[in-house]
Amino acid sequence: MDENSGETPSRICFKCLNPLSRCFCGDLKEVDSGIKFIFLMHPKEAKRQRTGTGRLAHIRLPESEILVGVDFTHDEHLNELLSSPEYFPVLLYPGDDARTASTPGFKEEIGNRKLLIIIIDSTWFCSKKMIKLSTNVNSLTKLSFSGSYKSIFTFKREPAEYCVSTIESCYYIIKELQETGIAKKDSNPEPLMDVFKKMIAYQLNRENERIQSGLPGSHAHDWKYTKVKEIPEYLRVES
Repeated sequence: MDENSGETPSRICFKCLNPLSRCFCGDLKEVDSGIKFIFLMHPKEAKRQRTGTGRLAHIRLPESEILVGVDFTHDEHLNELLSSPEYFPVLLYPGDDARTASTPGFKEEIGNRKLLIIIIDSTWFCSKKMIKLSTNVNSLTKLSFSGSYKSIFTFKREPAEYCVSTIESCYYIIKELQETGIAKKDSNPEPLMDVFKKMIAYQLNRENERIQSGLPGSHAHDWKYTKVKEIPEYLRVES
């Protein structure tokens, strides 16, 4: 039995690790932005198949990788990437000292190297712990957004209005880097948001079906949700 949906998954997609009934890999179009993404995924996040977006982003982004753990200080593969002359590594994380795509001289600083973006795929609470423990990561140049964004993740509450999901982070940072000529301008990042919208719409539809059937939810907070939710127009993605 699938602990998240109450389904009995007879077959699993080995890309996204979801039951085939909840698999979006058929919609996955690659977004080749010319940037290498590394997702440092907390073990708890790696187990979340219902609302985790890091794996969906990874499947869409060629050359991206997922590394699971908490302290990456001694991760040989990550350290090899961080020390490679091929890459200019940054940590996507807010801060007063963070650069943005439009920071003067940032493009020149990268030079002929490929931008390597480290993304912490976890809750904000766990992310802070991961960064604190991983000395090779917390010493990296920070990169943040120049714009302000609000998550469309209506199925999940973020800790603050400015917090966005992992897949939205990839989408917005690619868009900003395209504007300054750091990411490939001919790459279309919209497939990232398209599959994200489909995932949210699927979850909302499943929750509505649960409410209409009168069945109890599988999560402790499900008792709060007793009214059917309208699917927002912006979640209706054309196939």
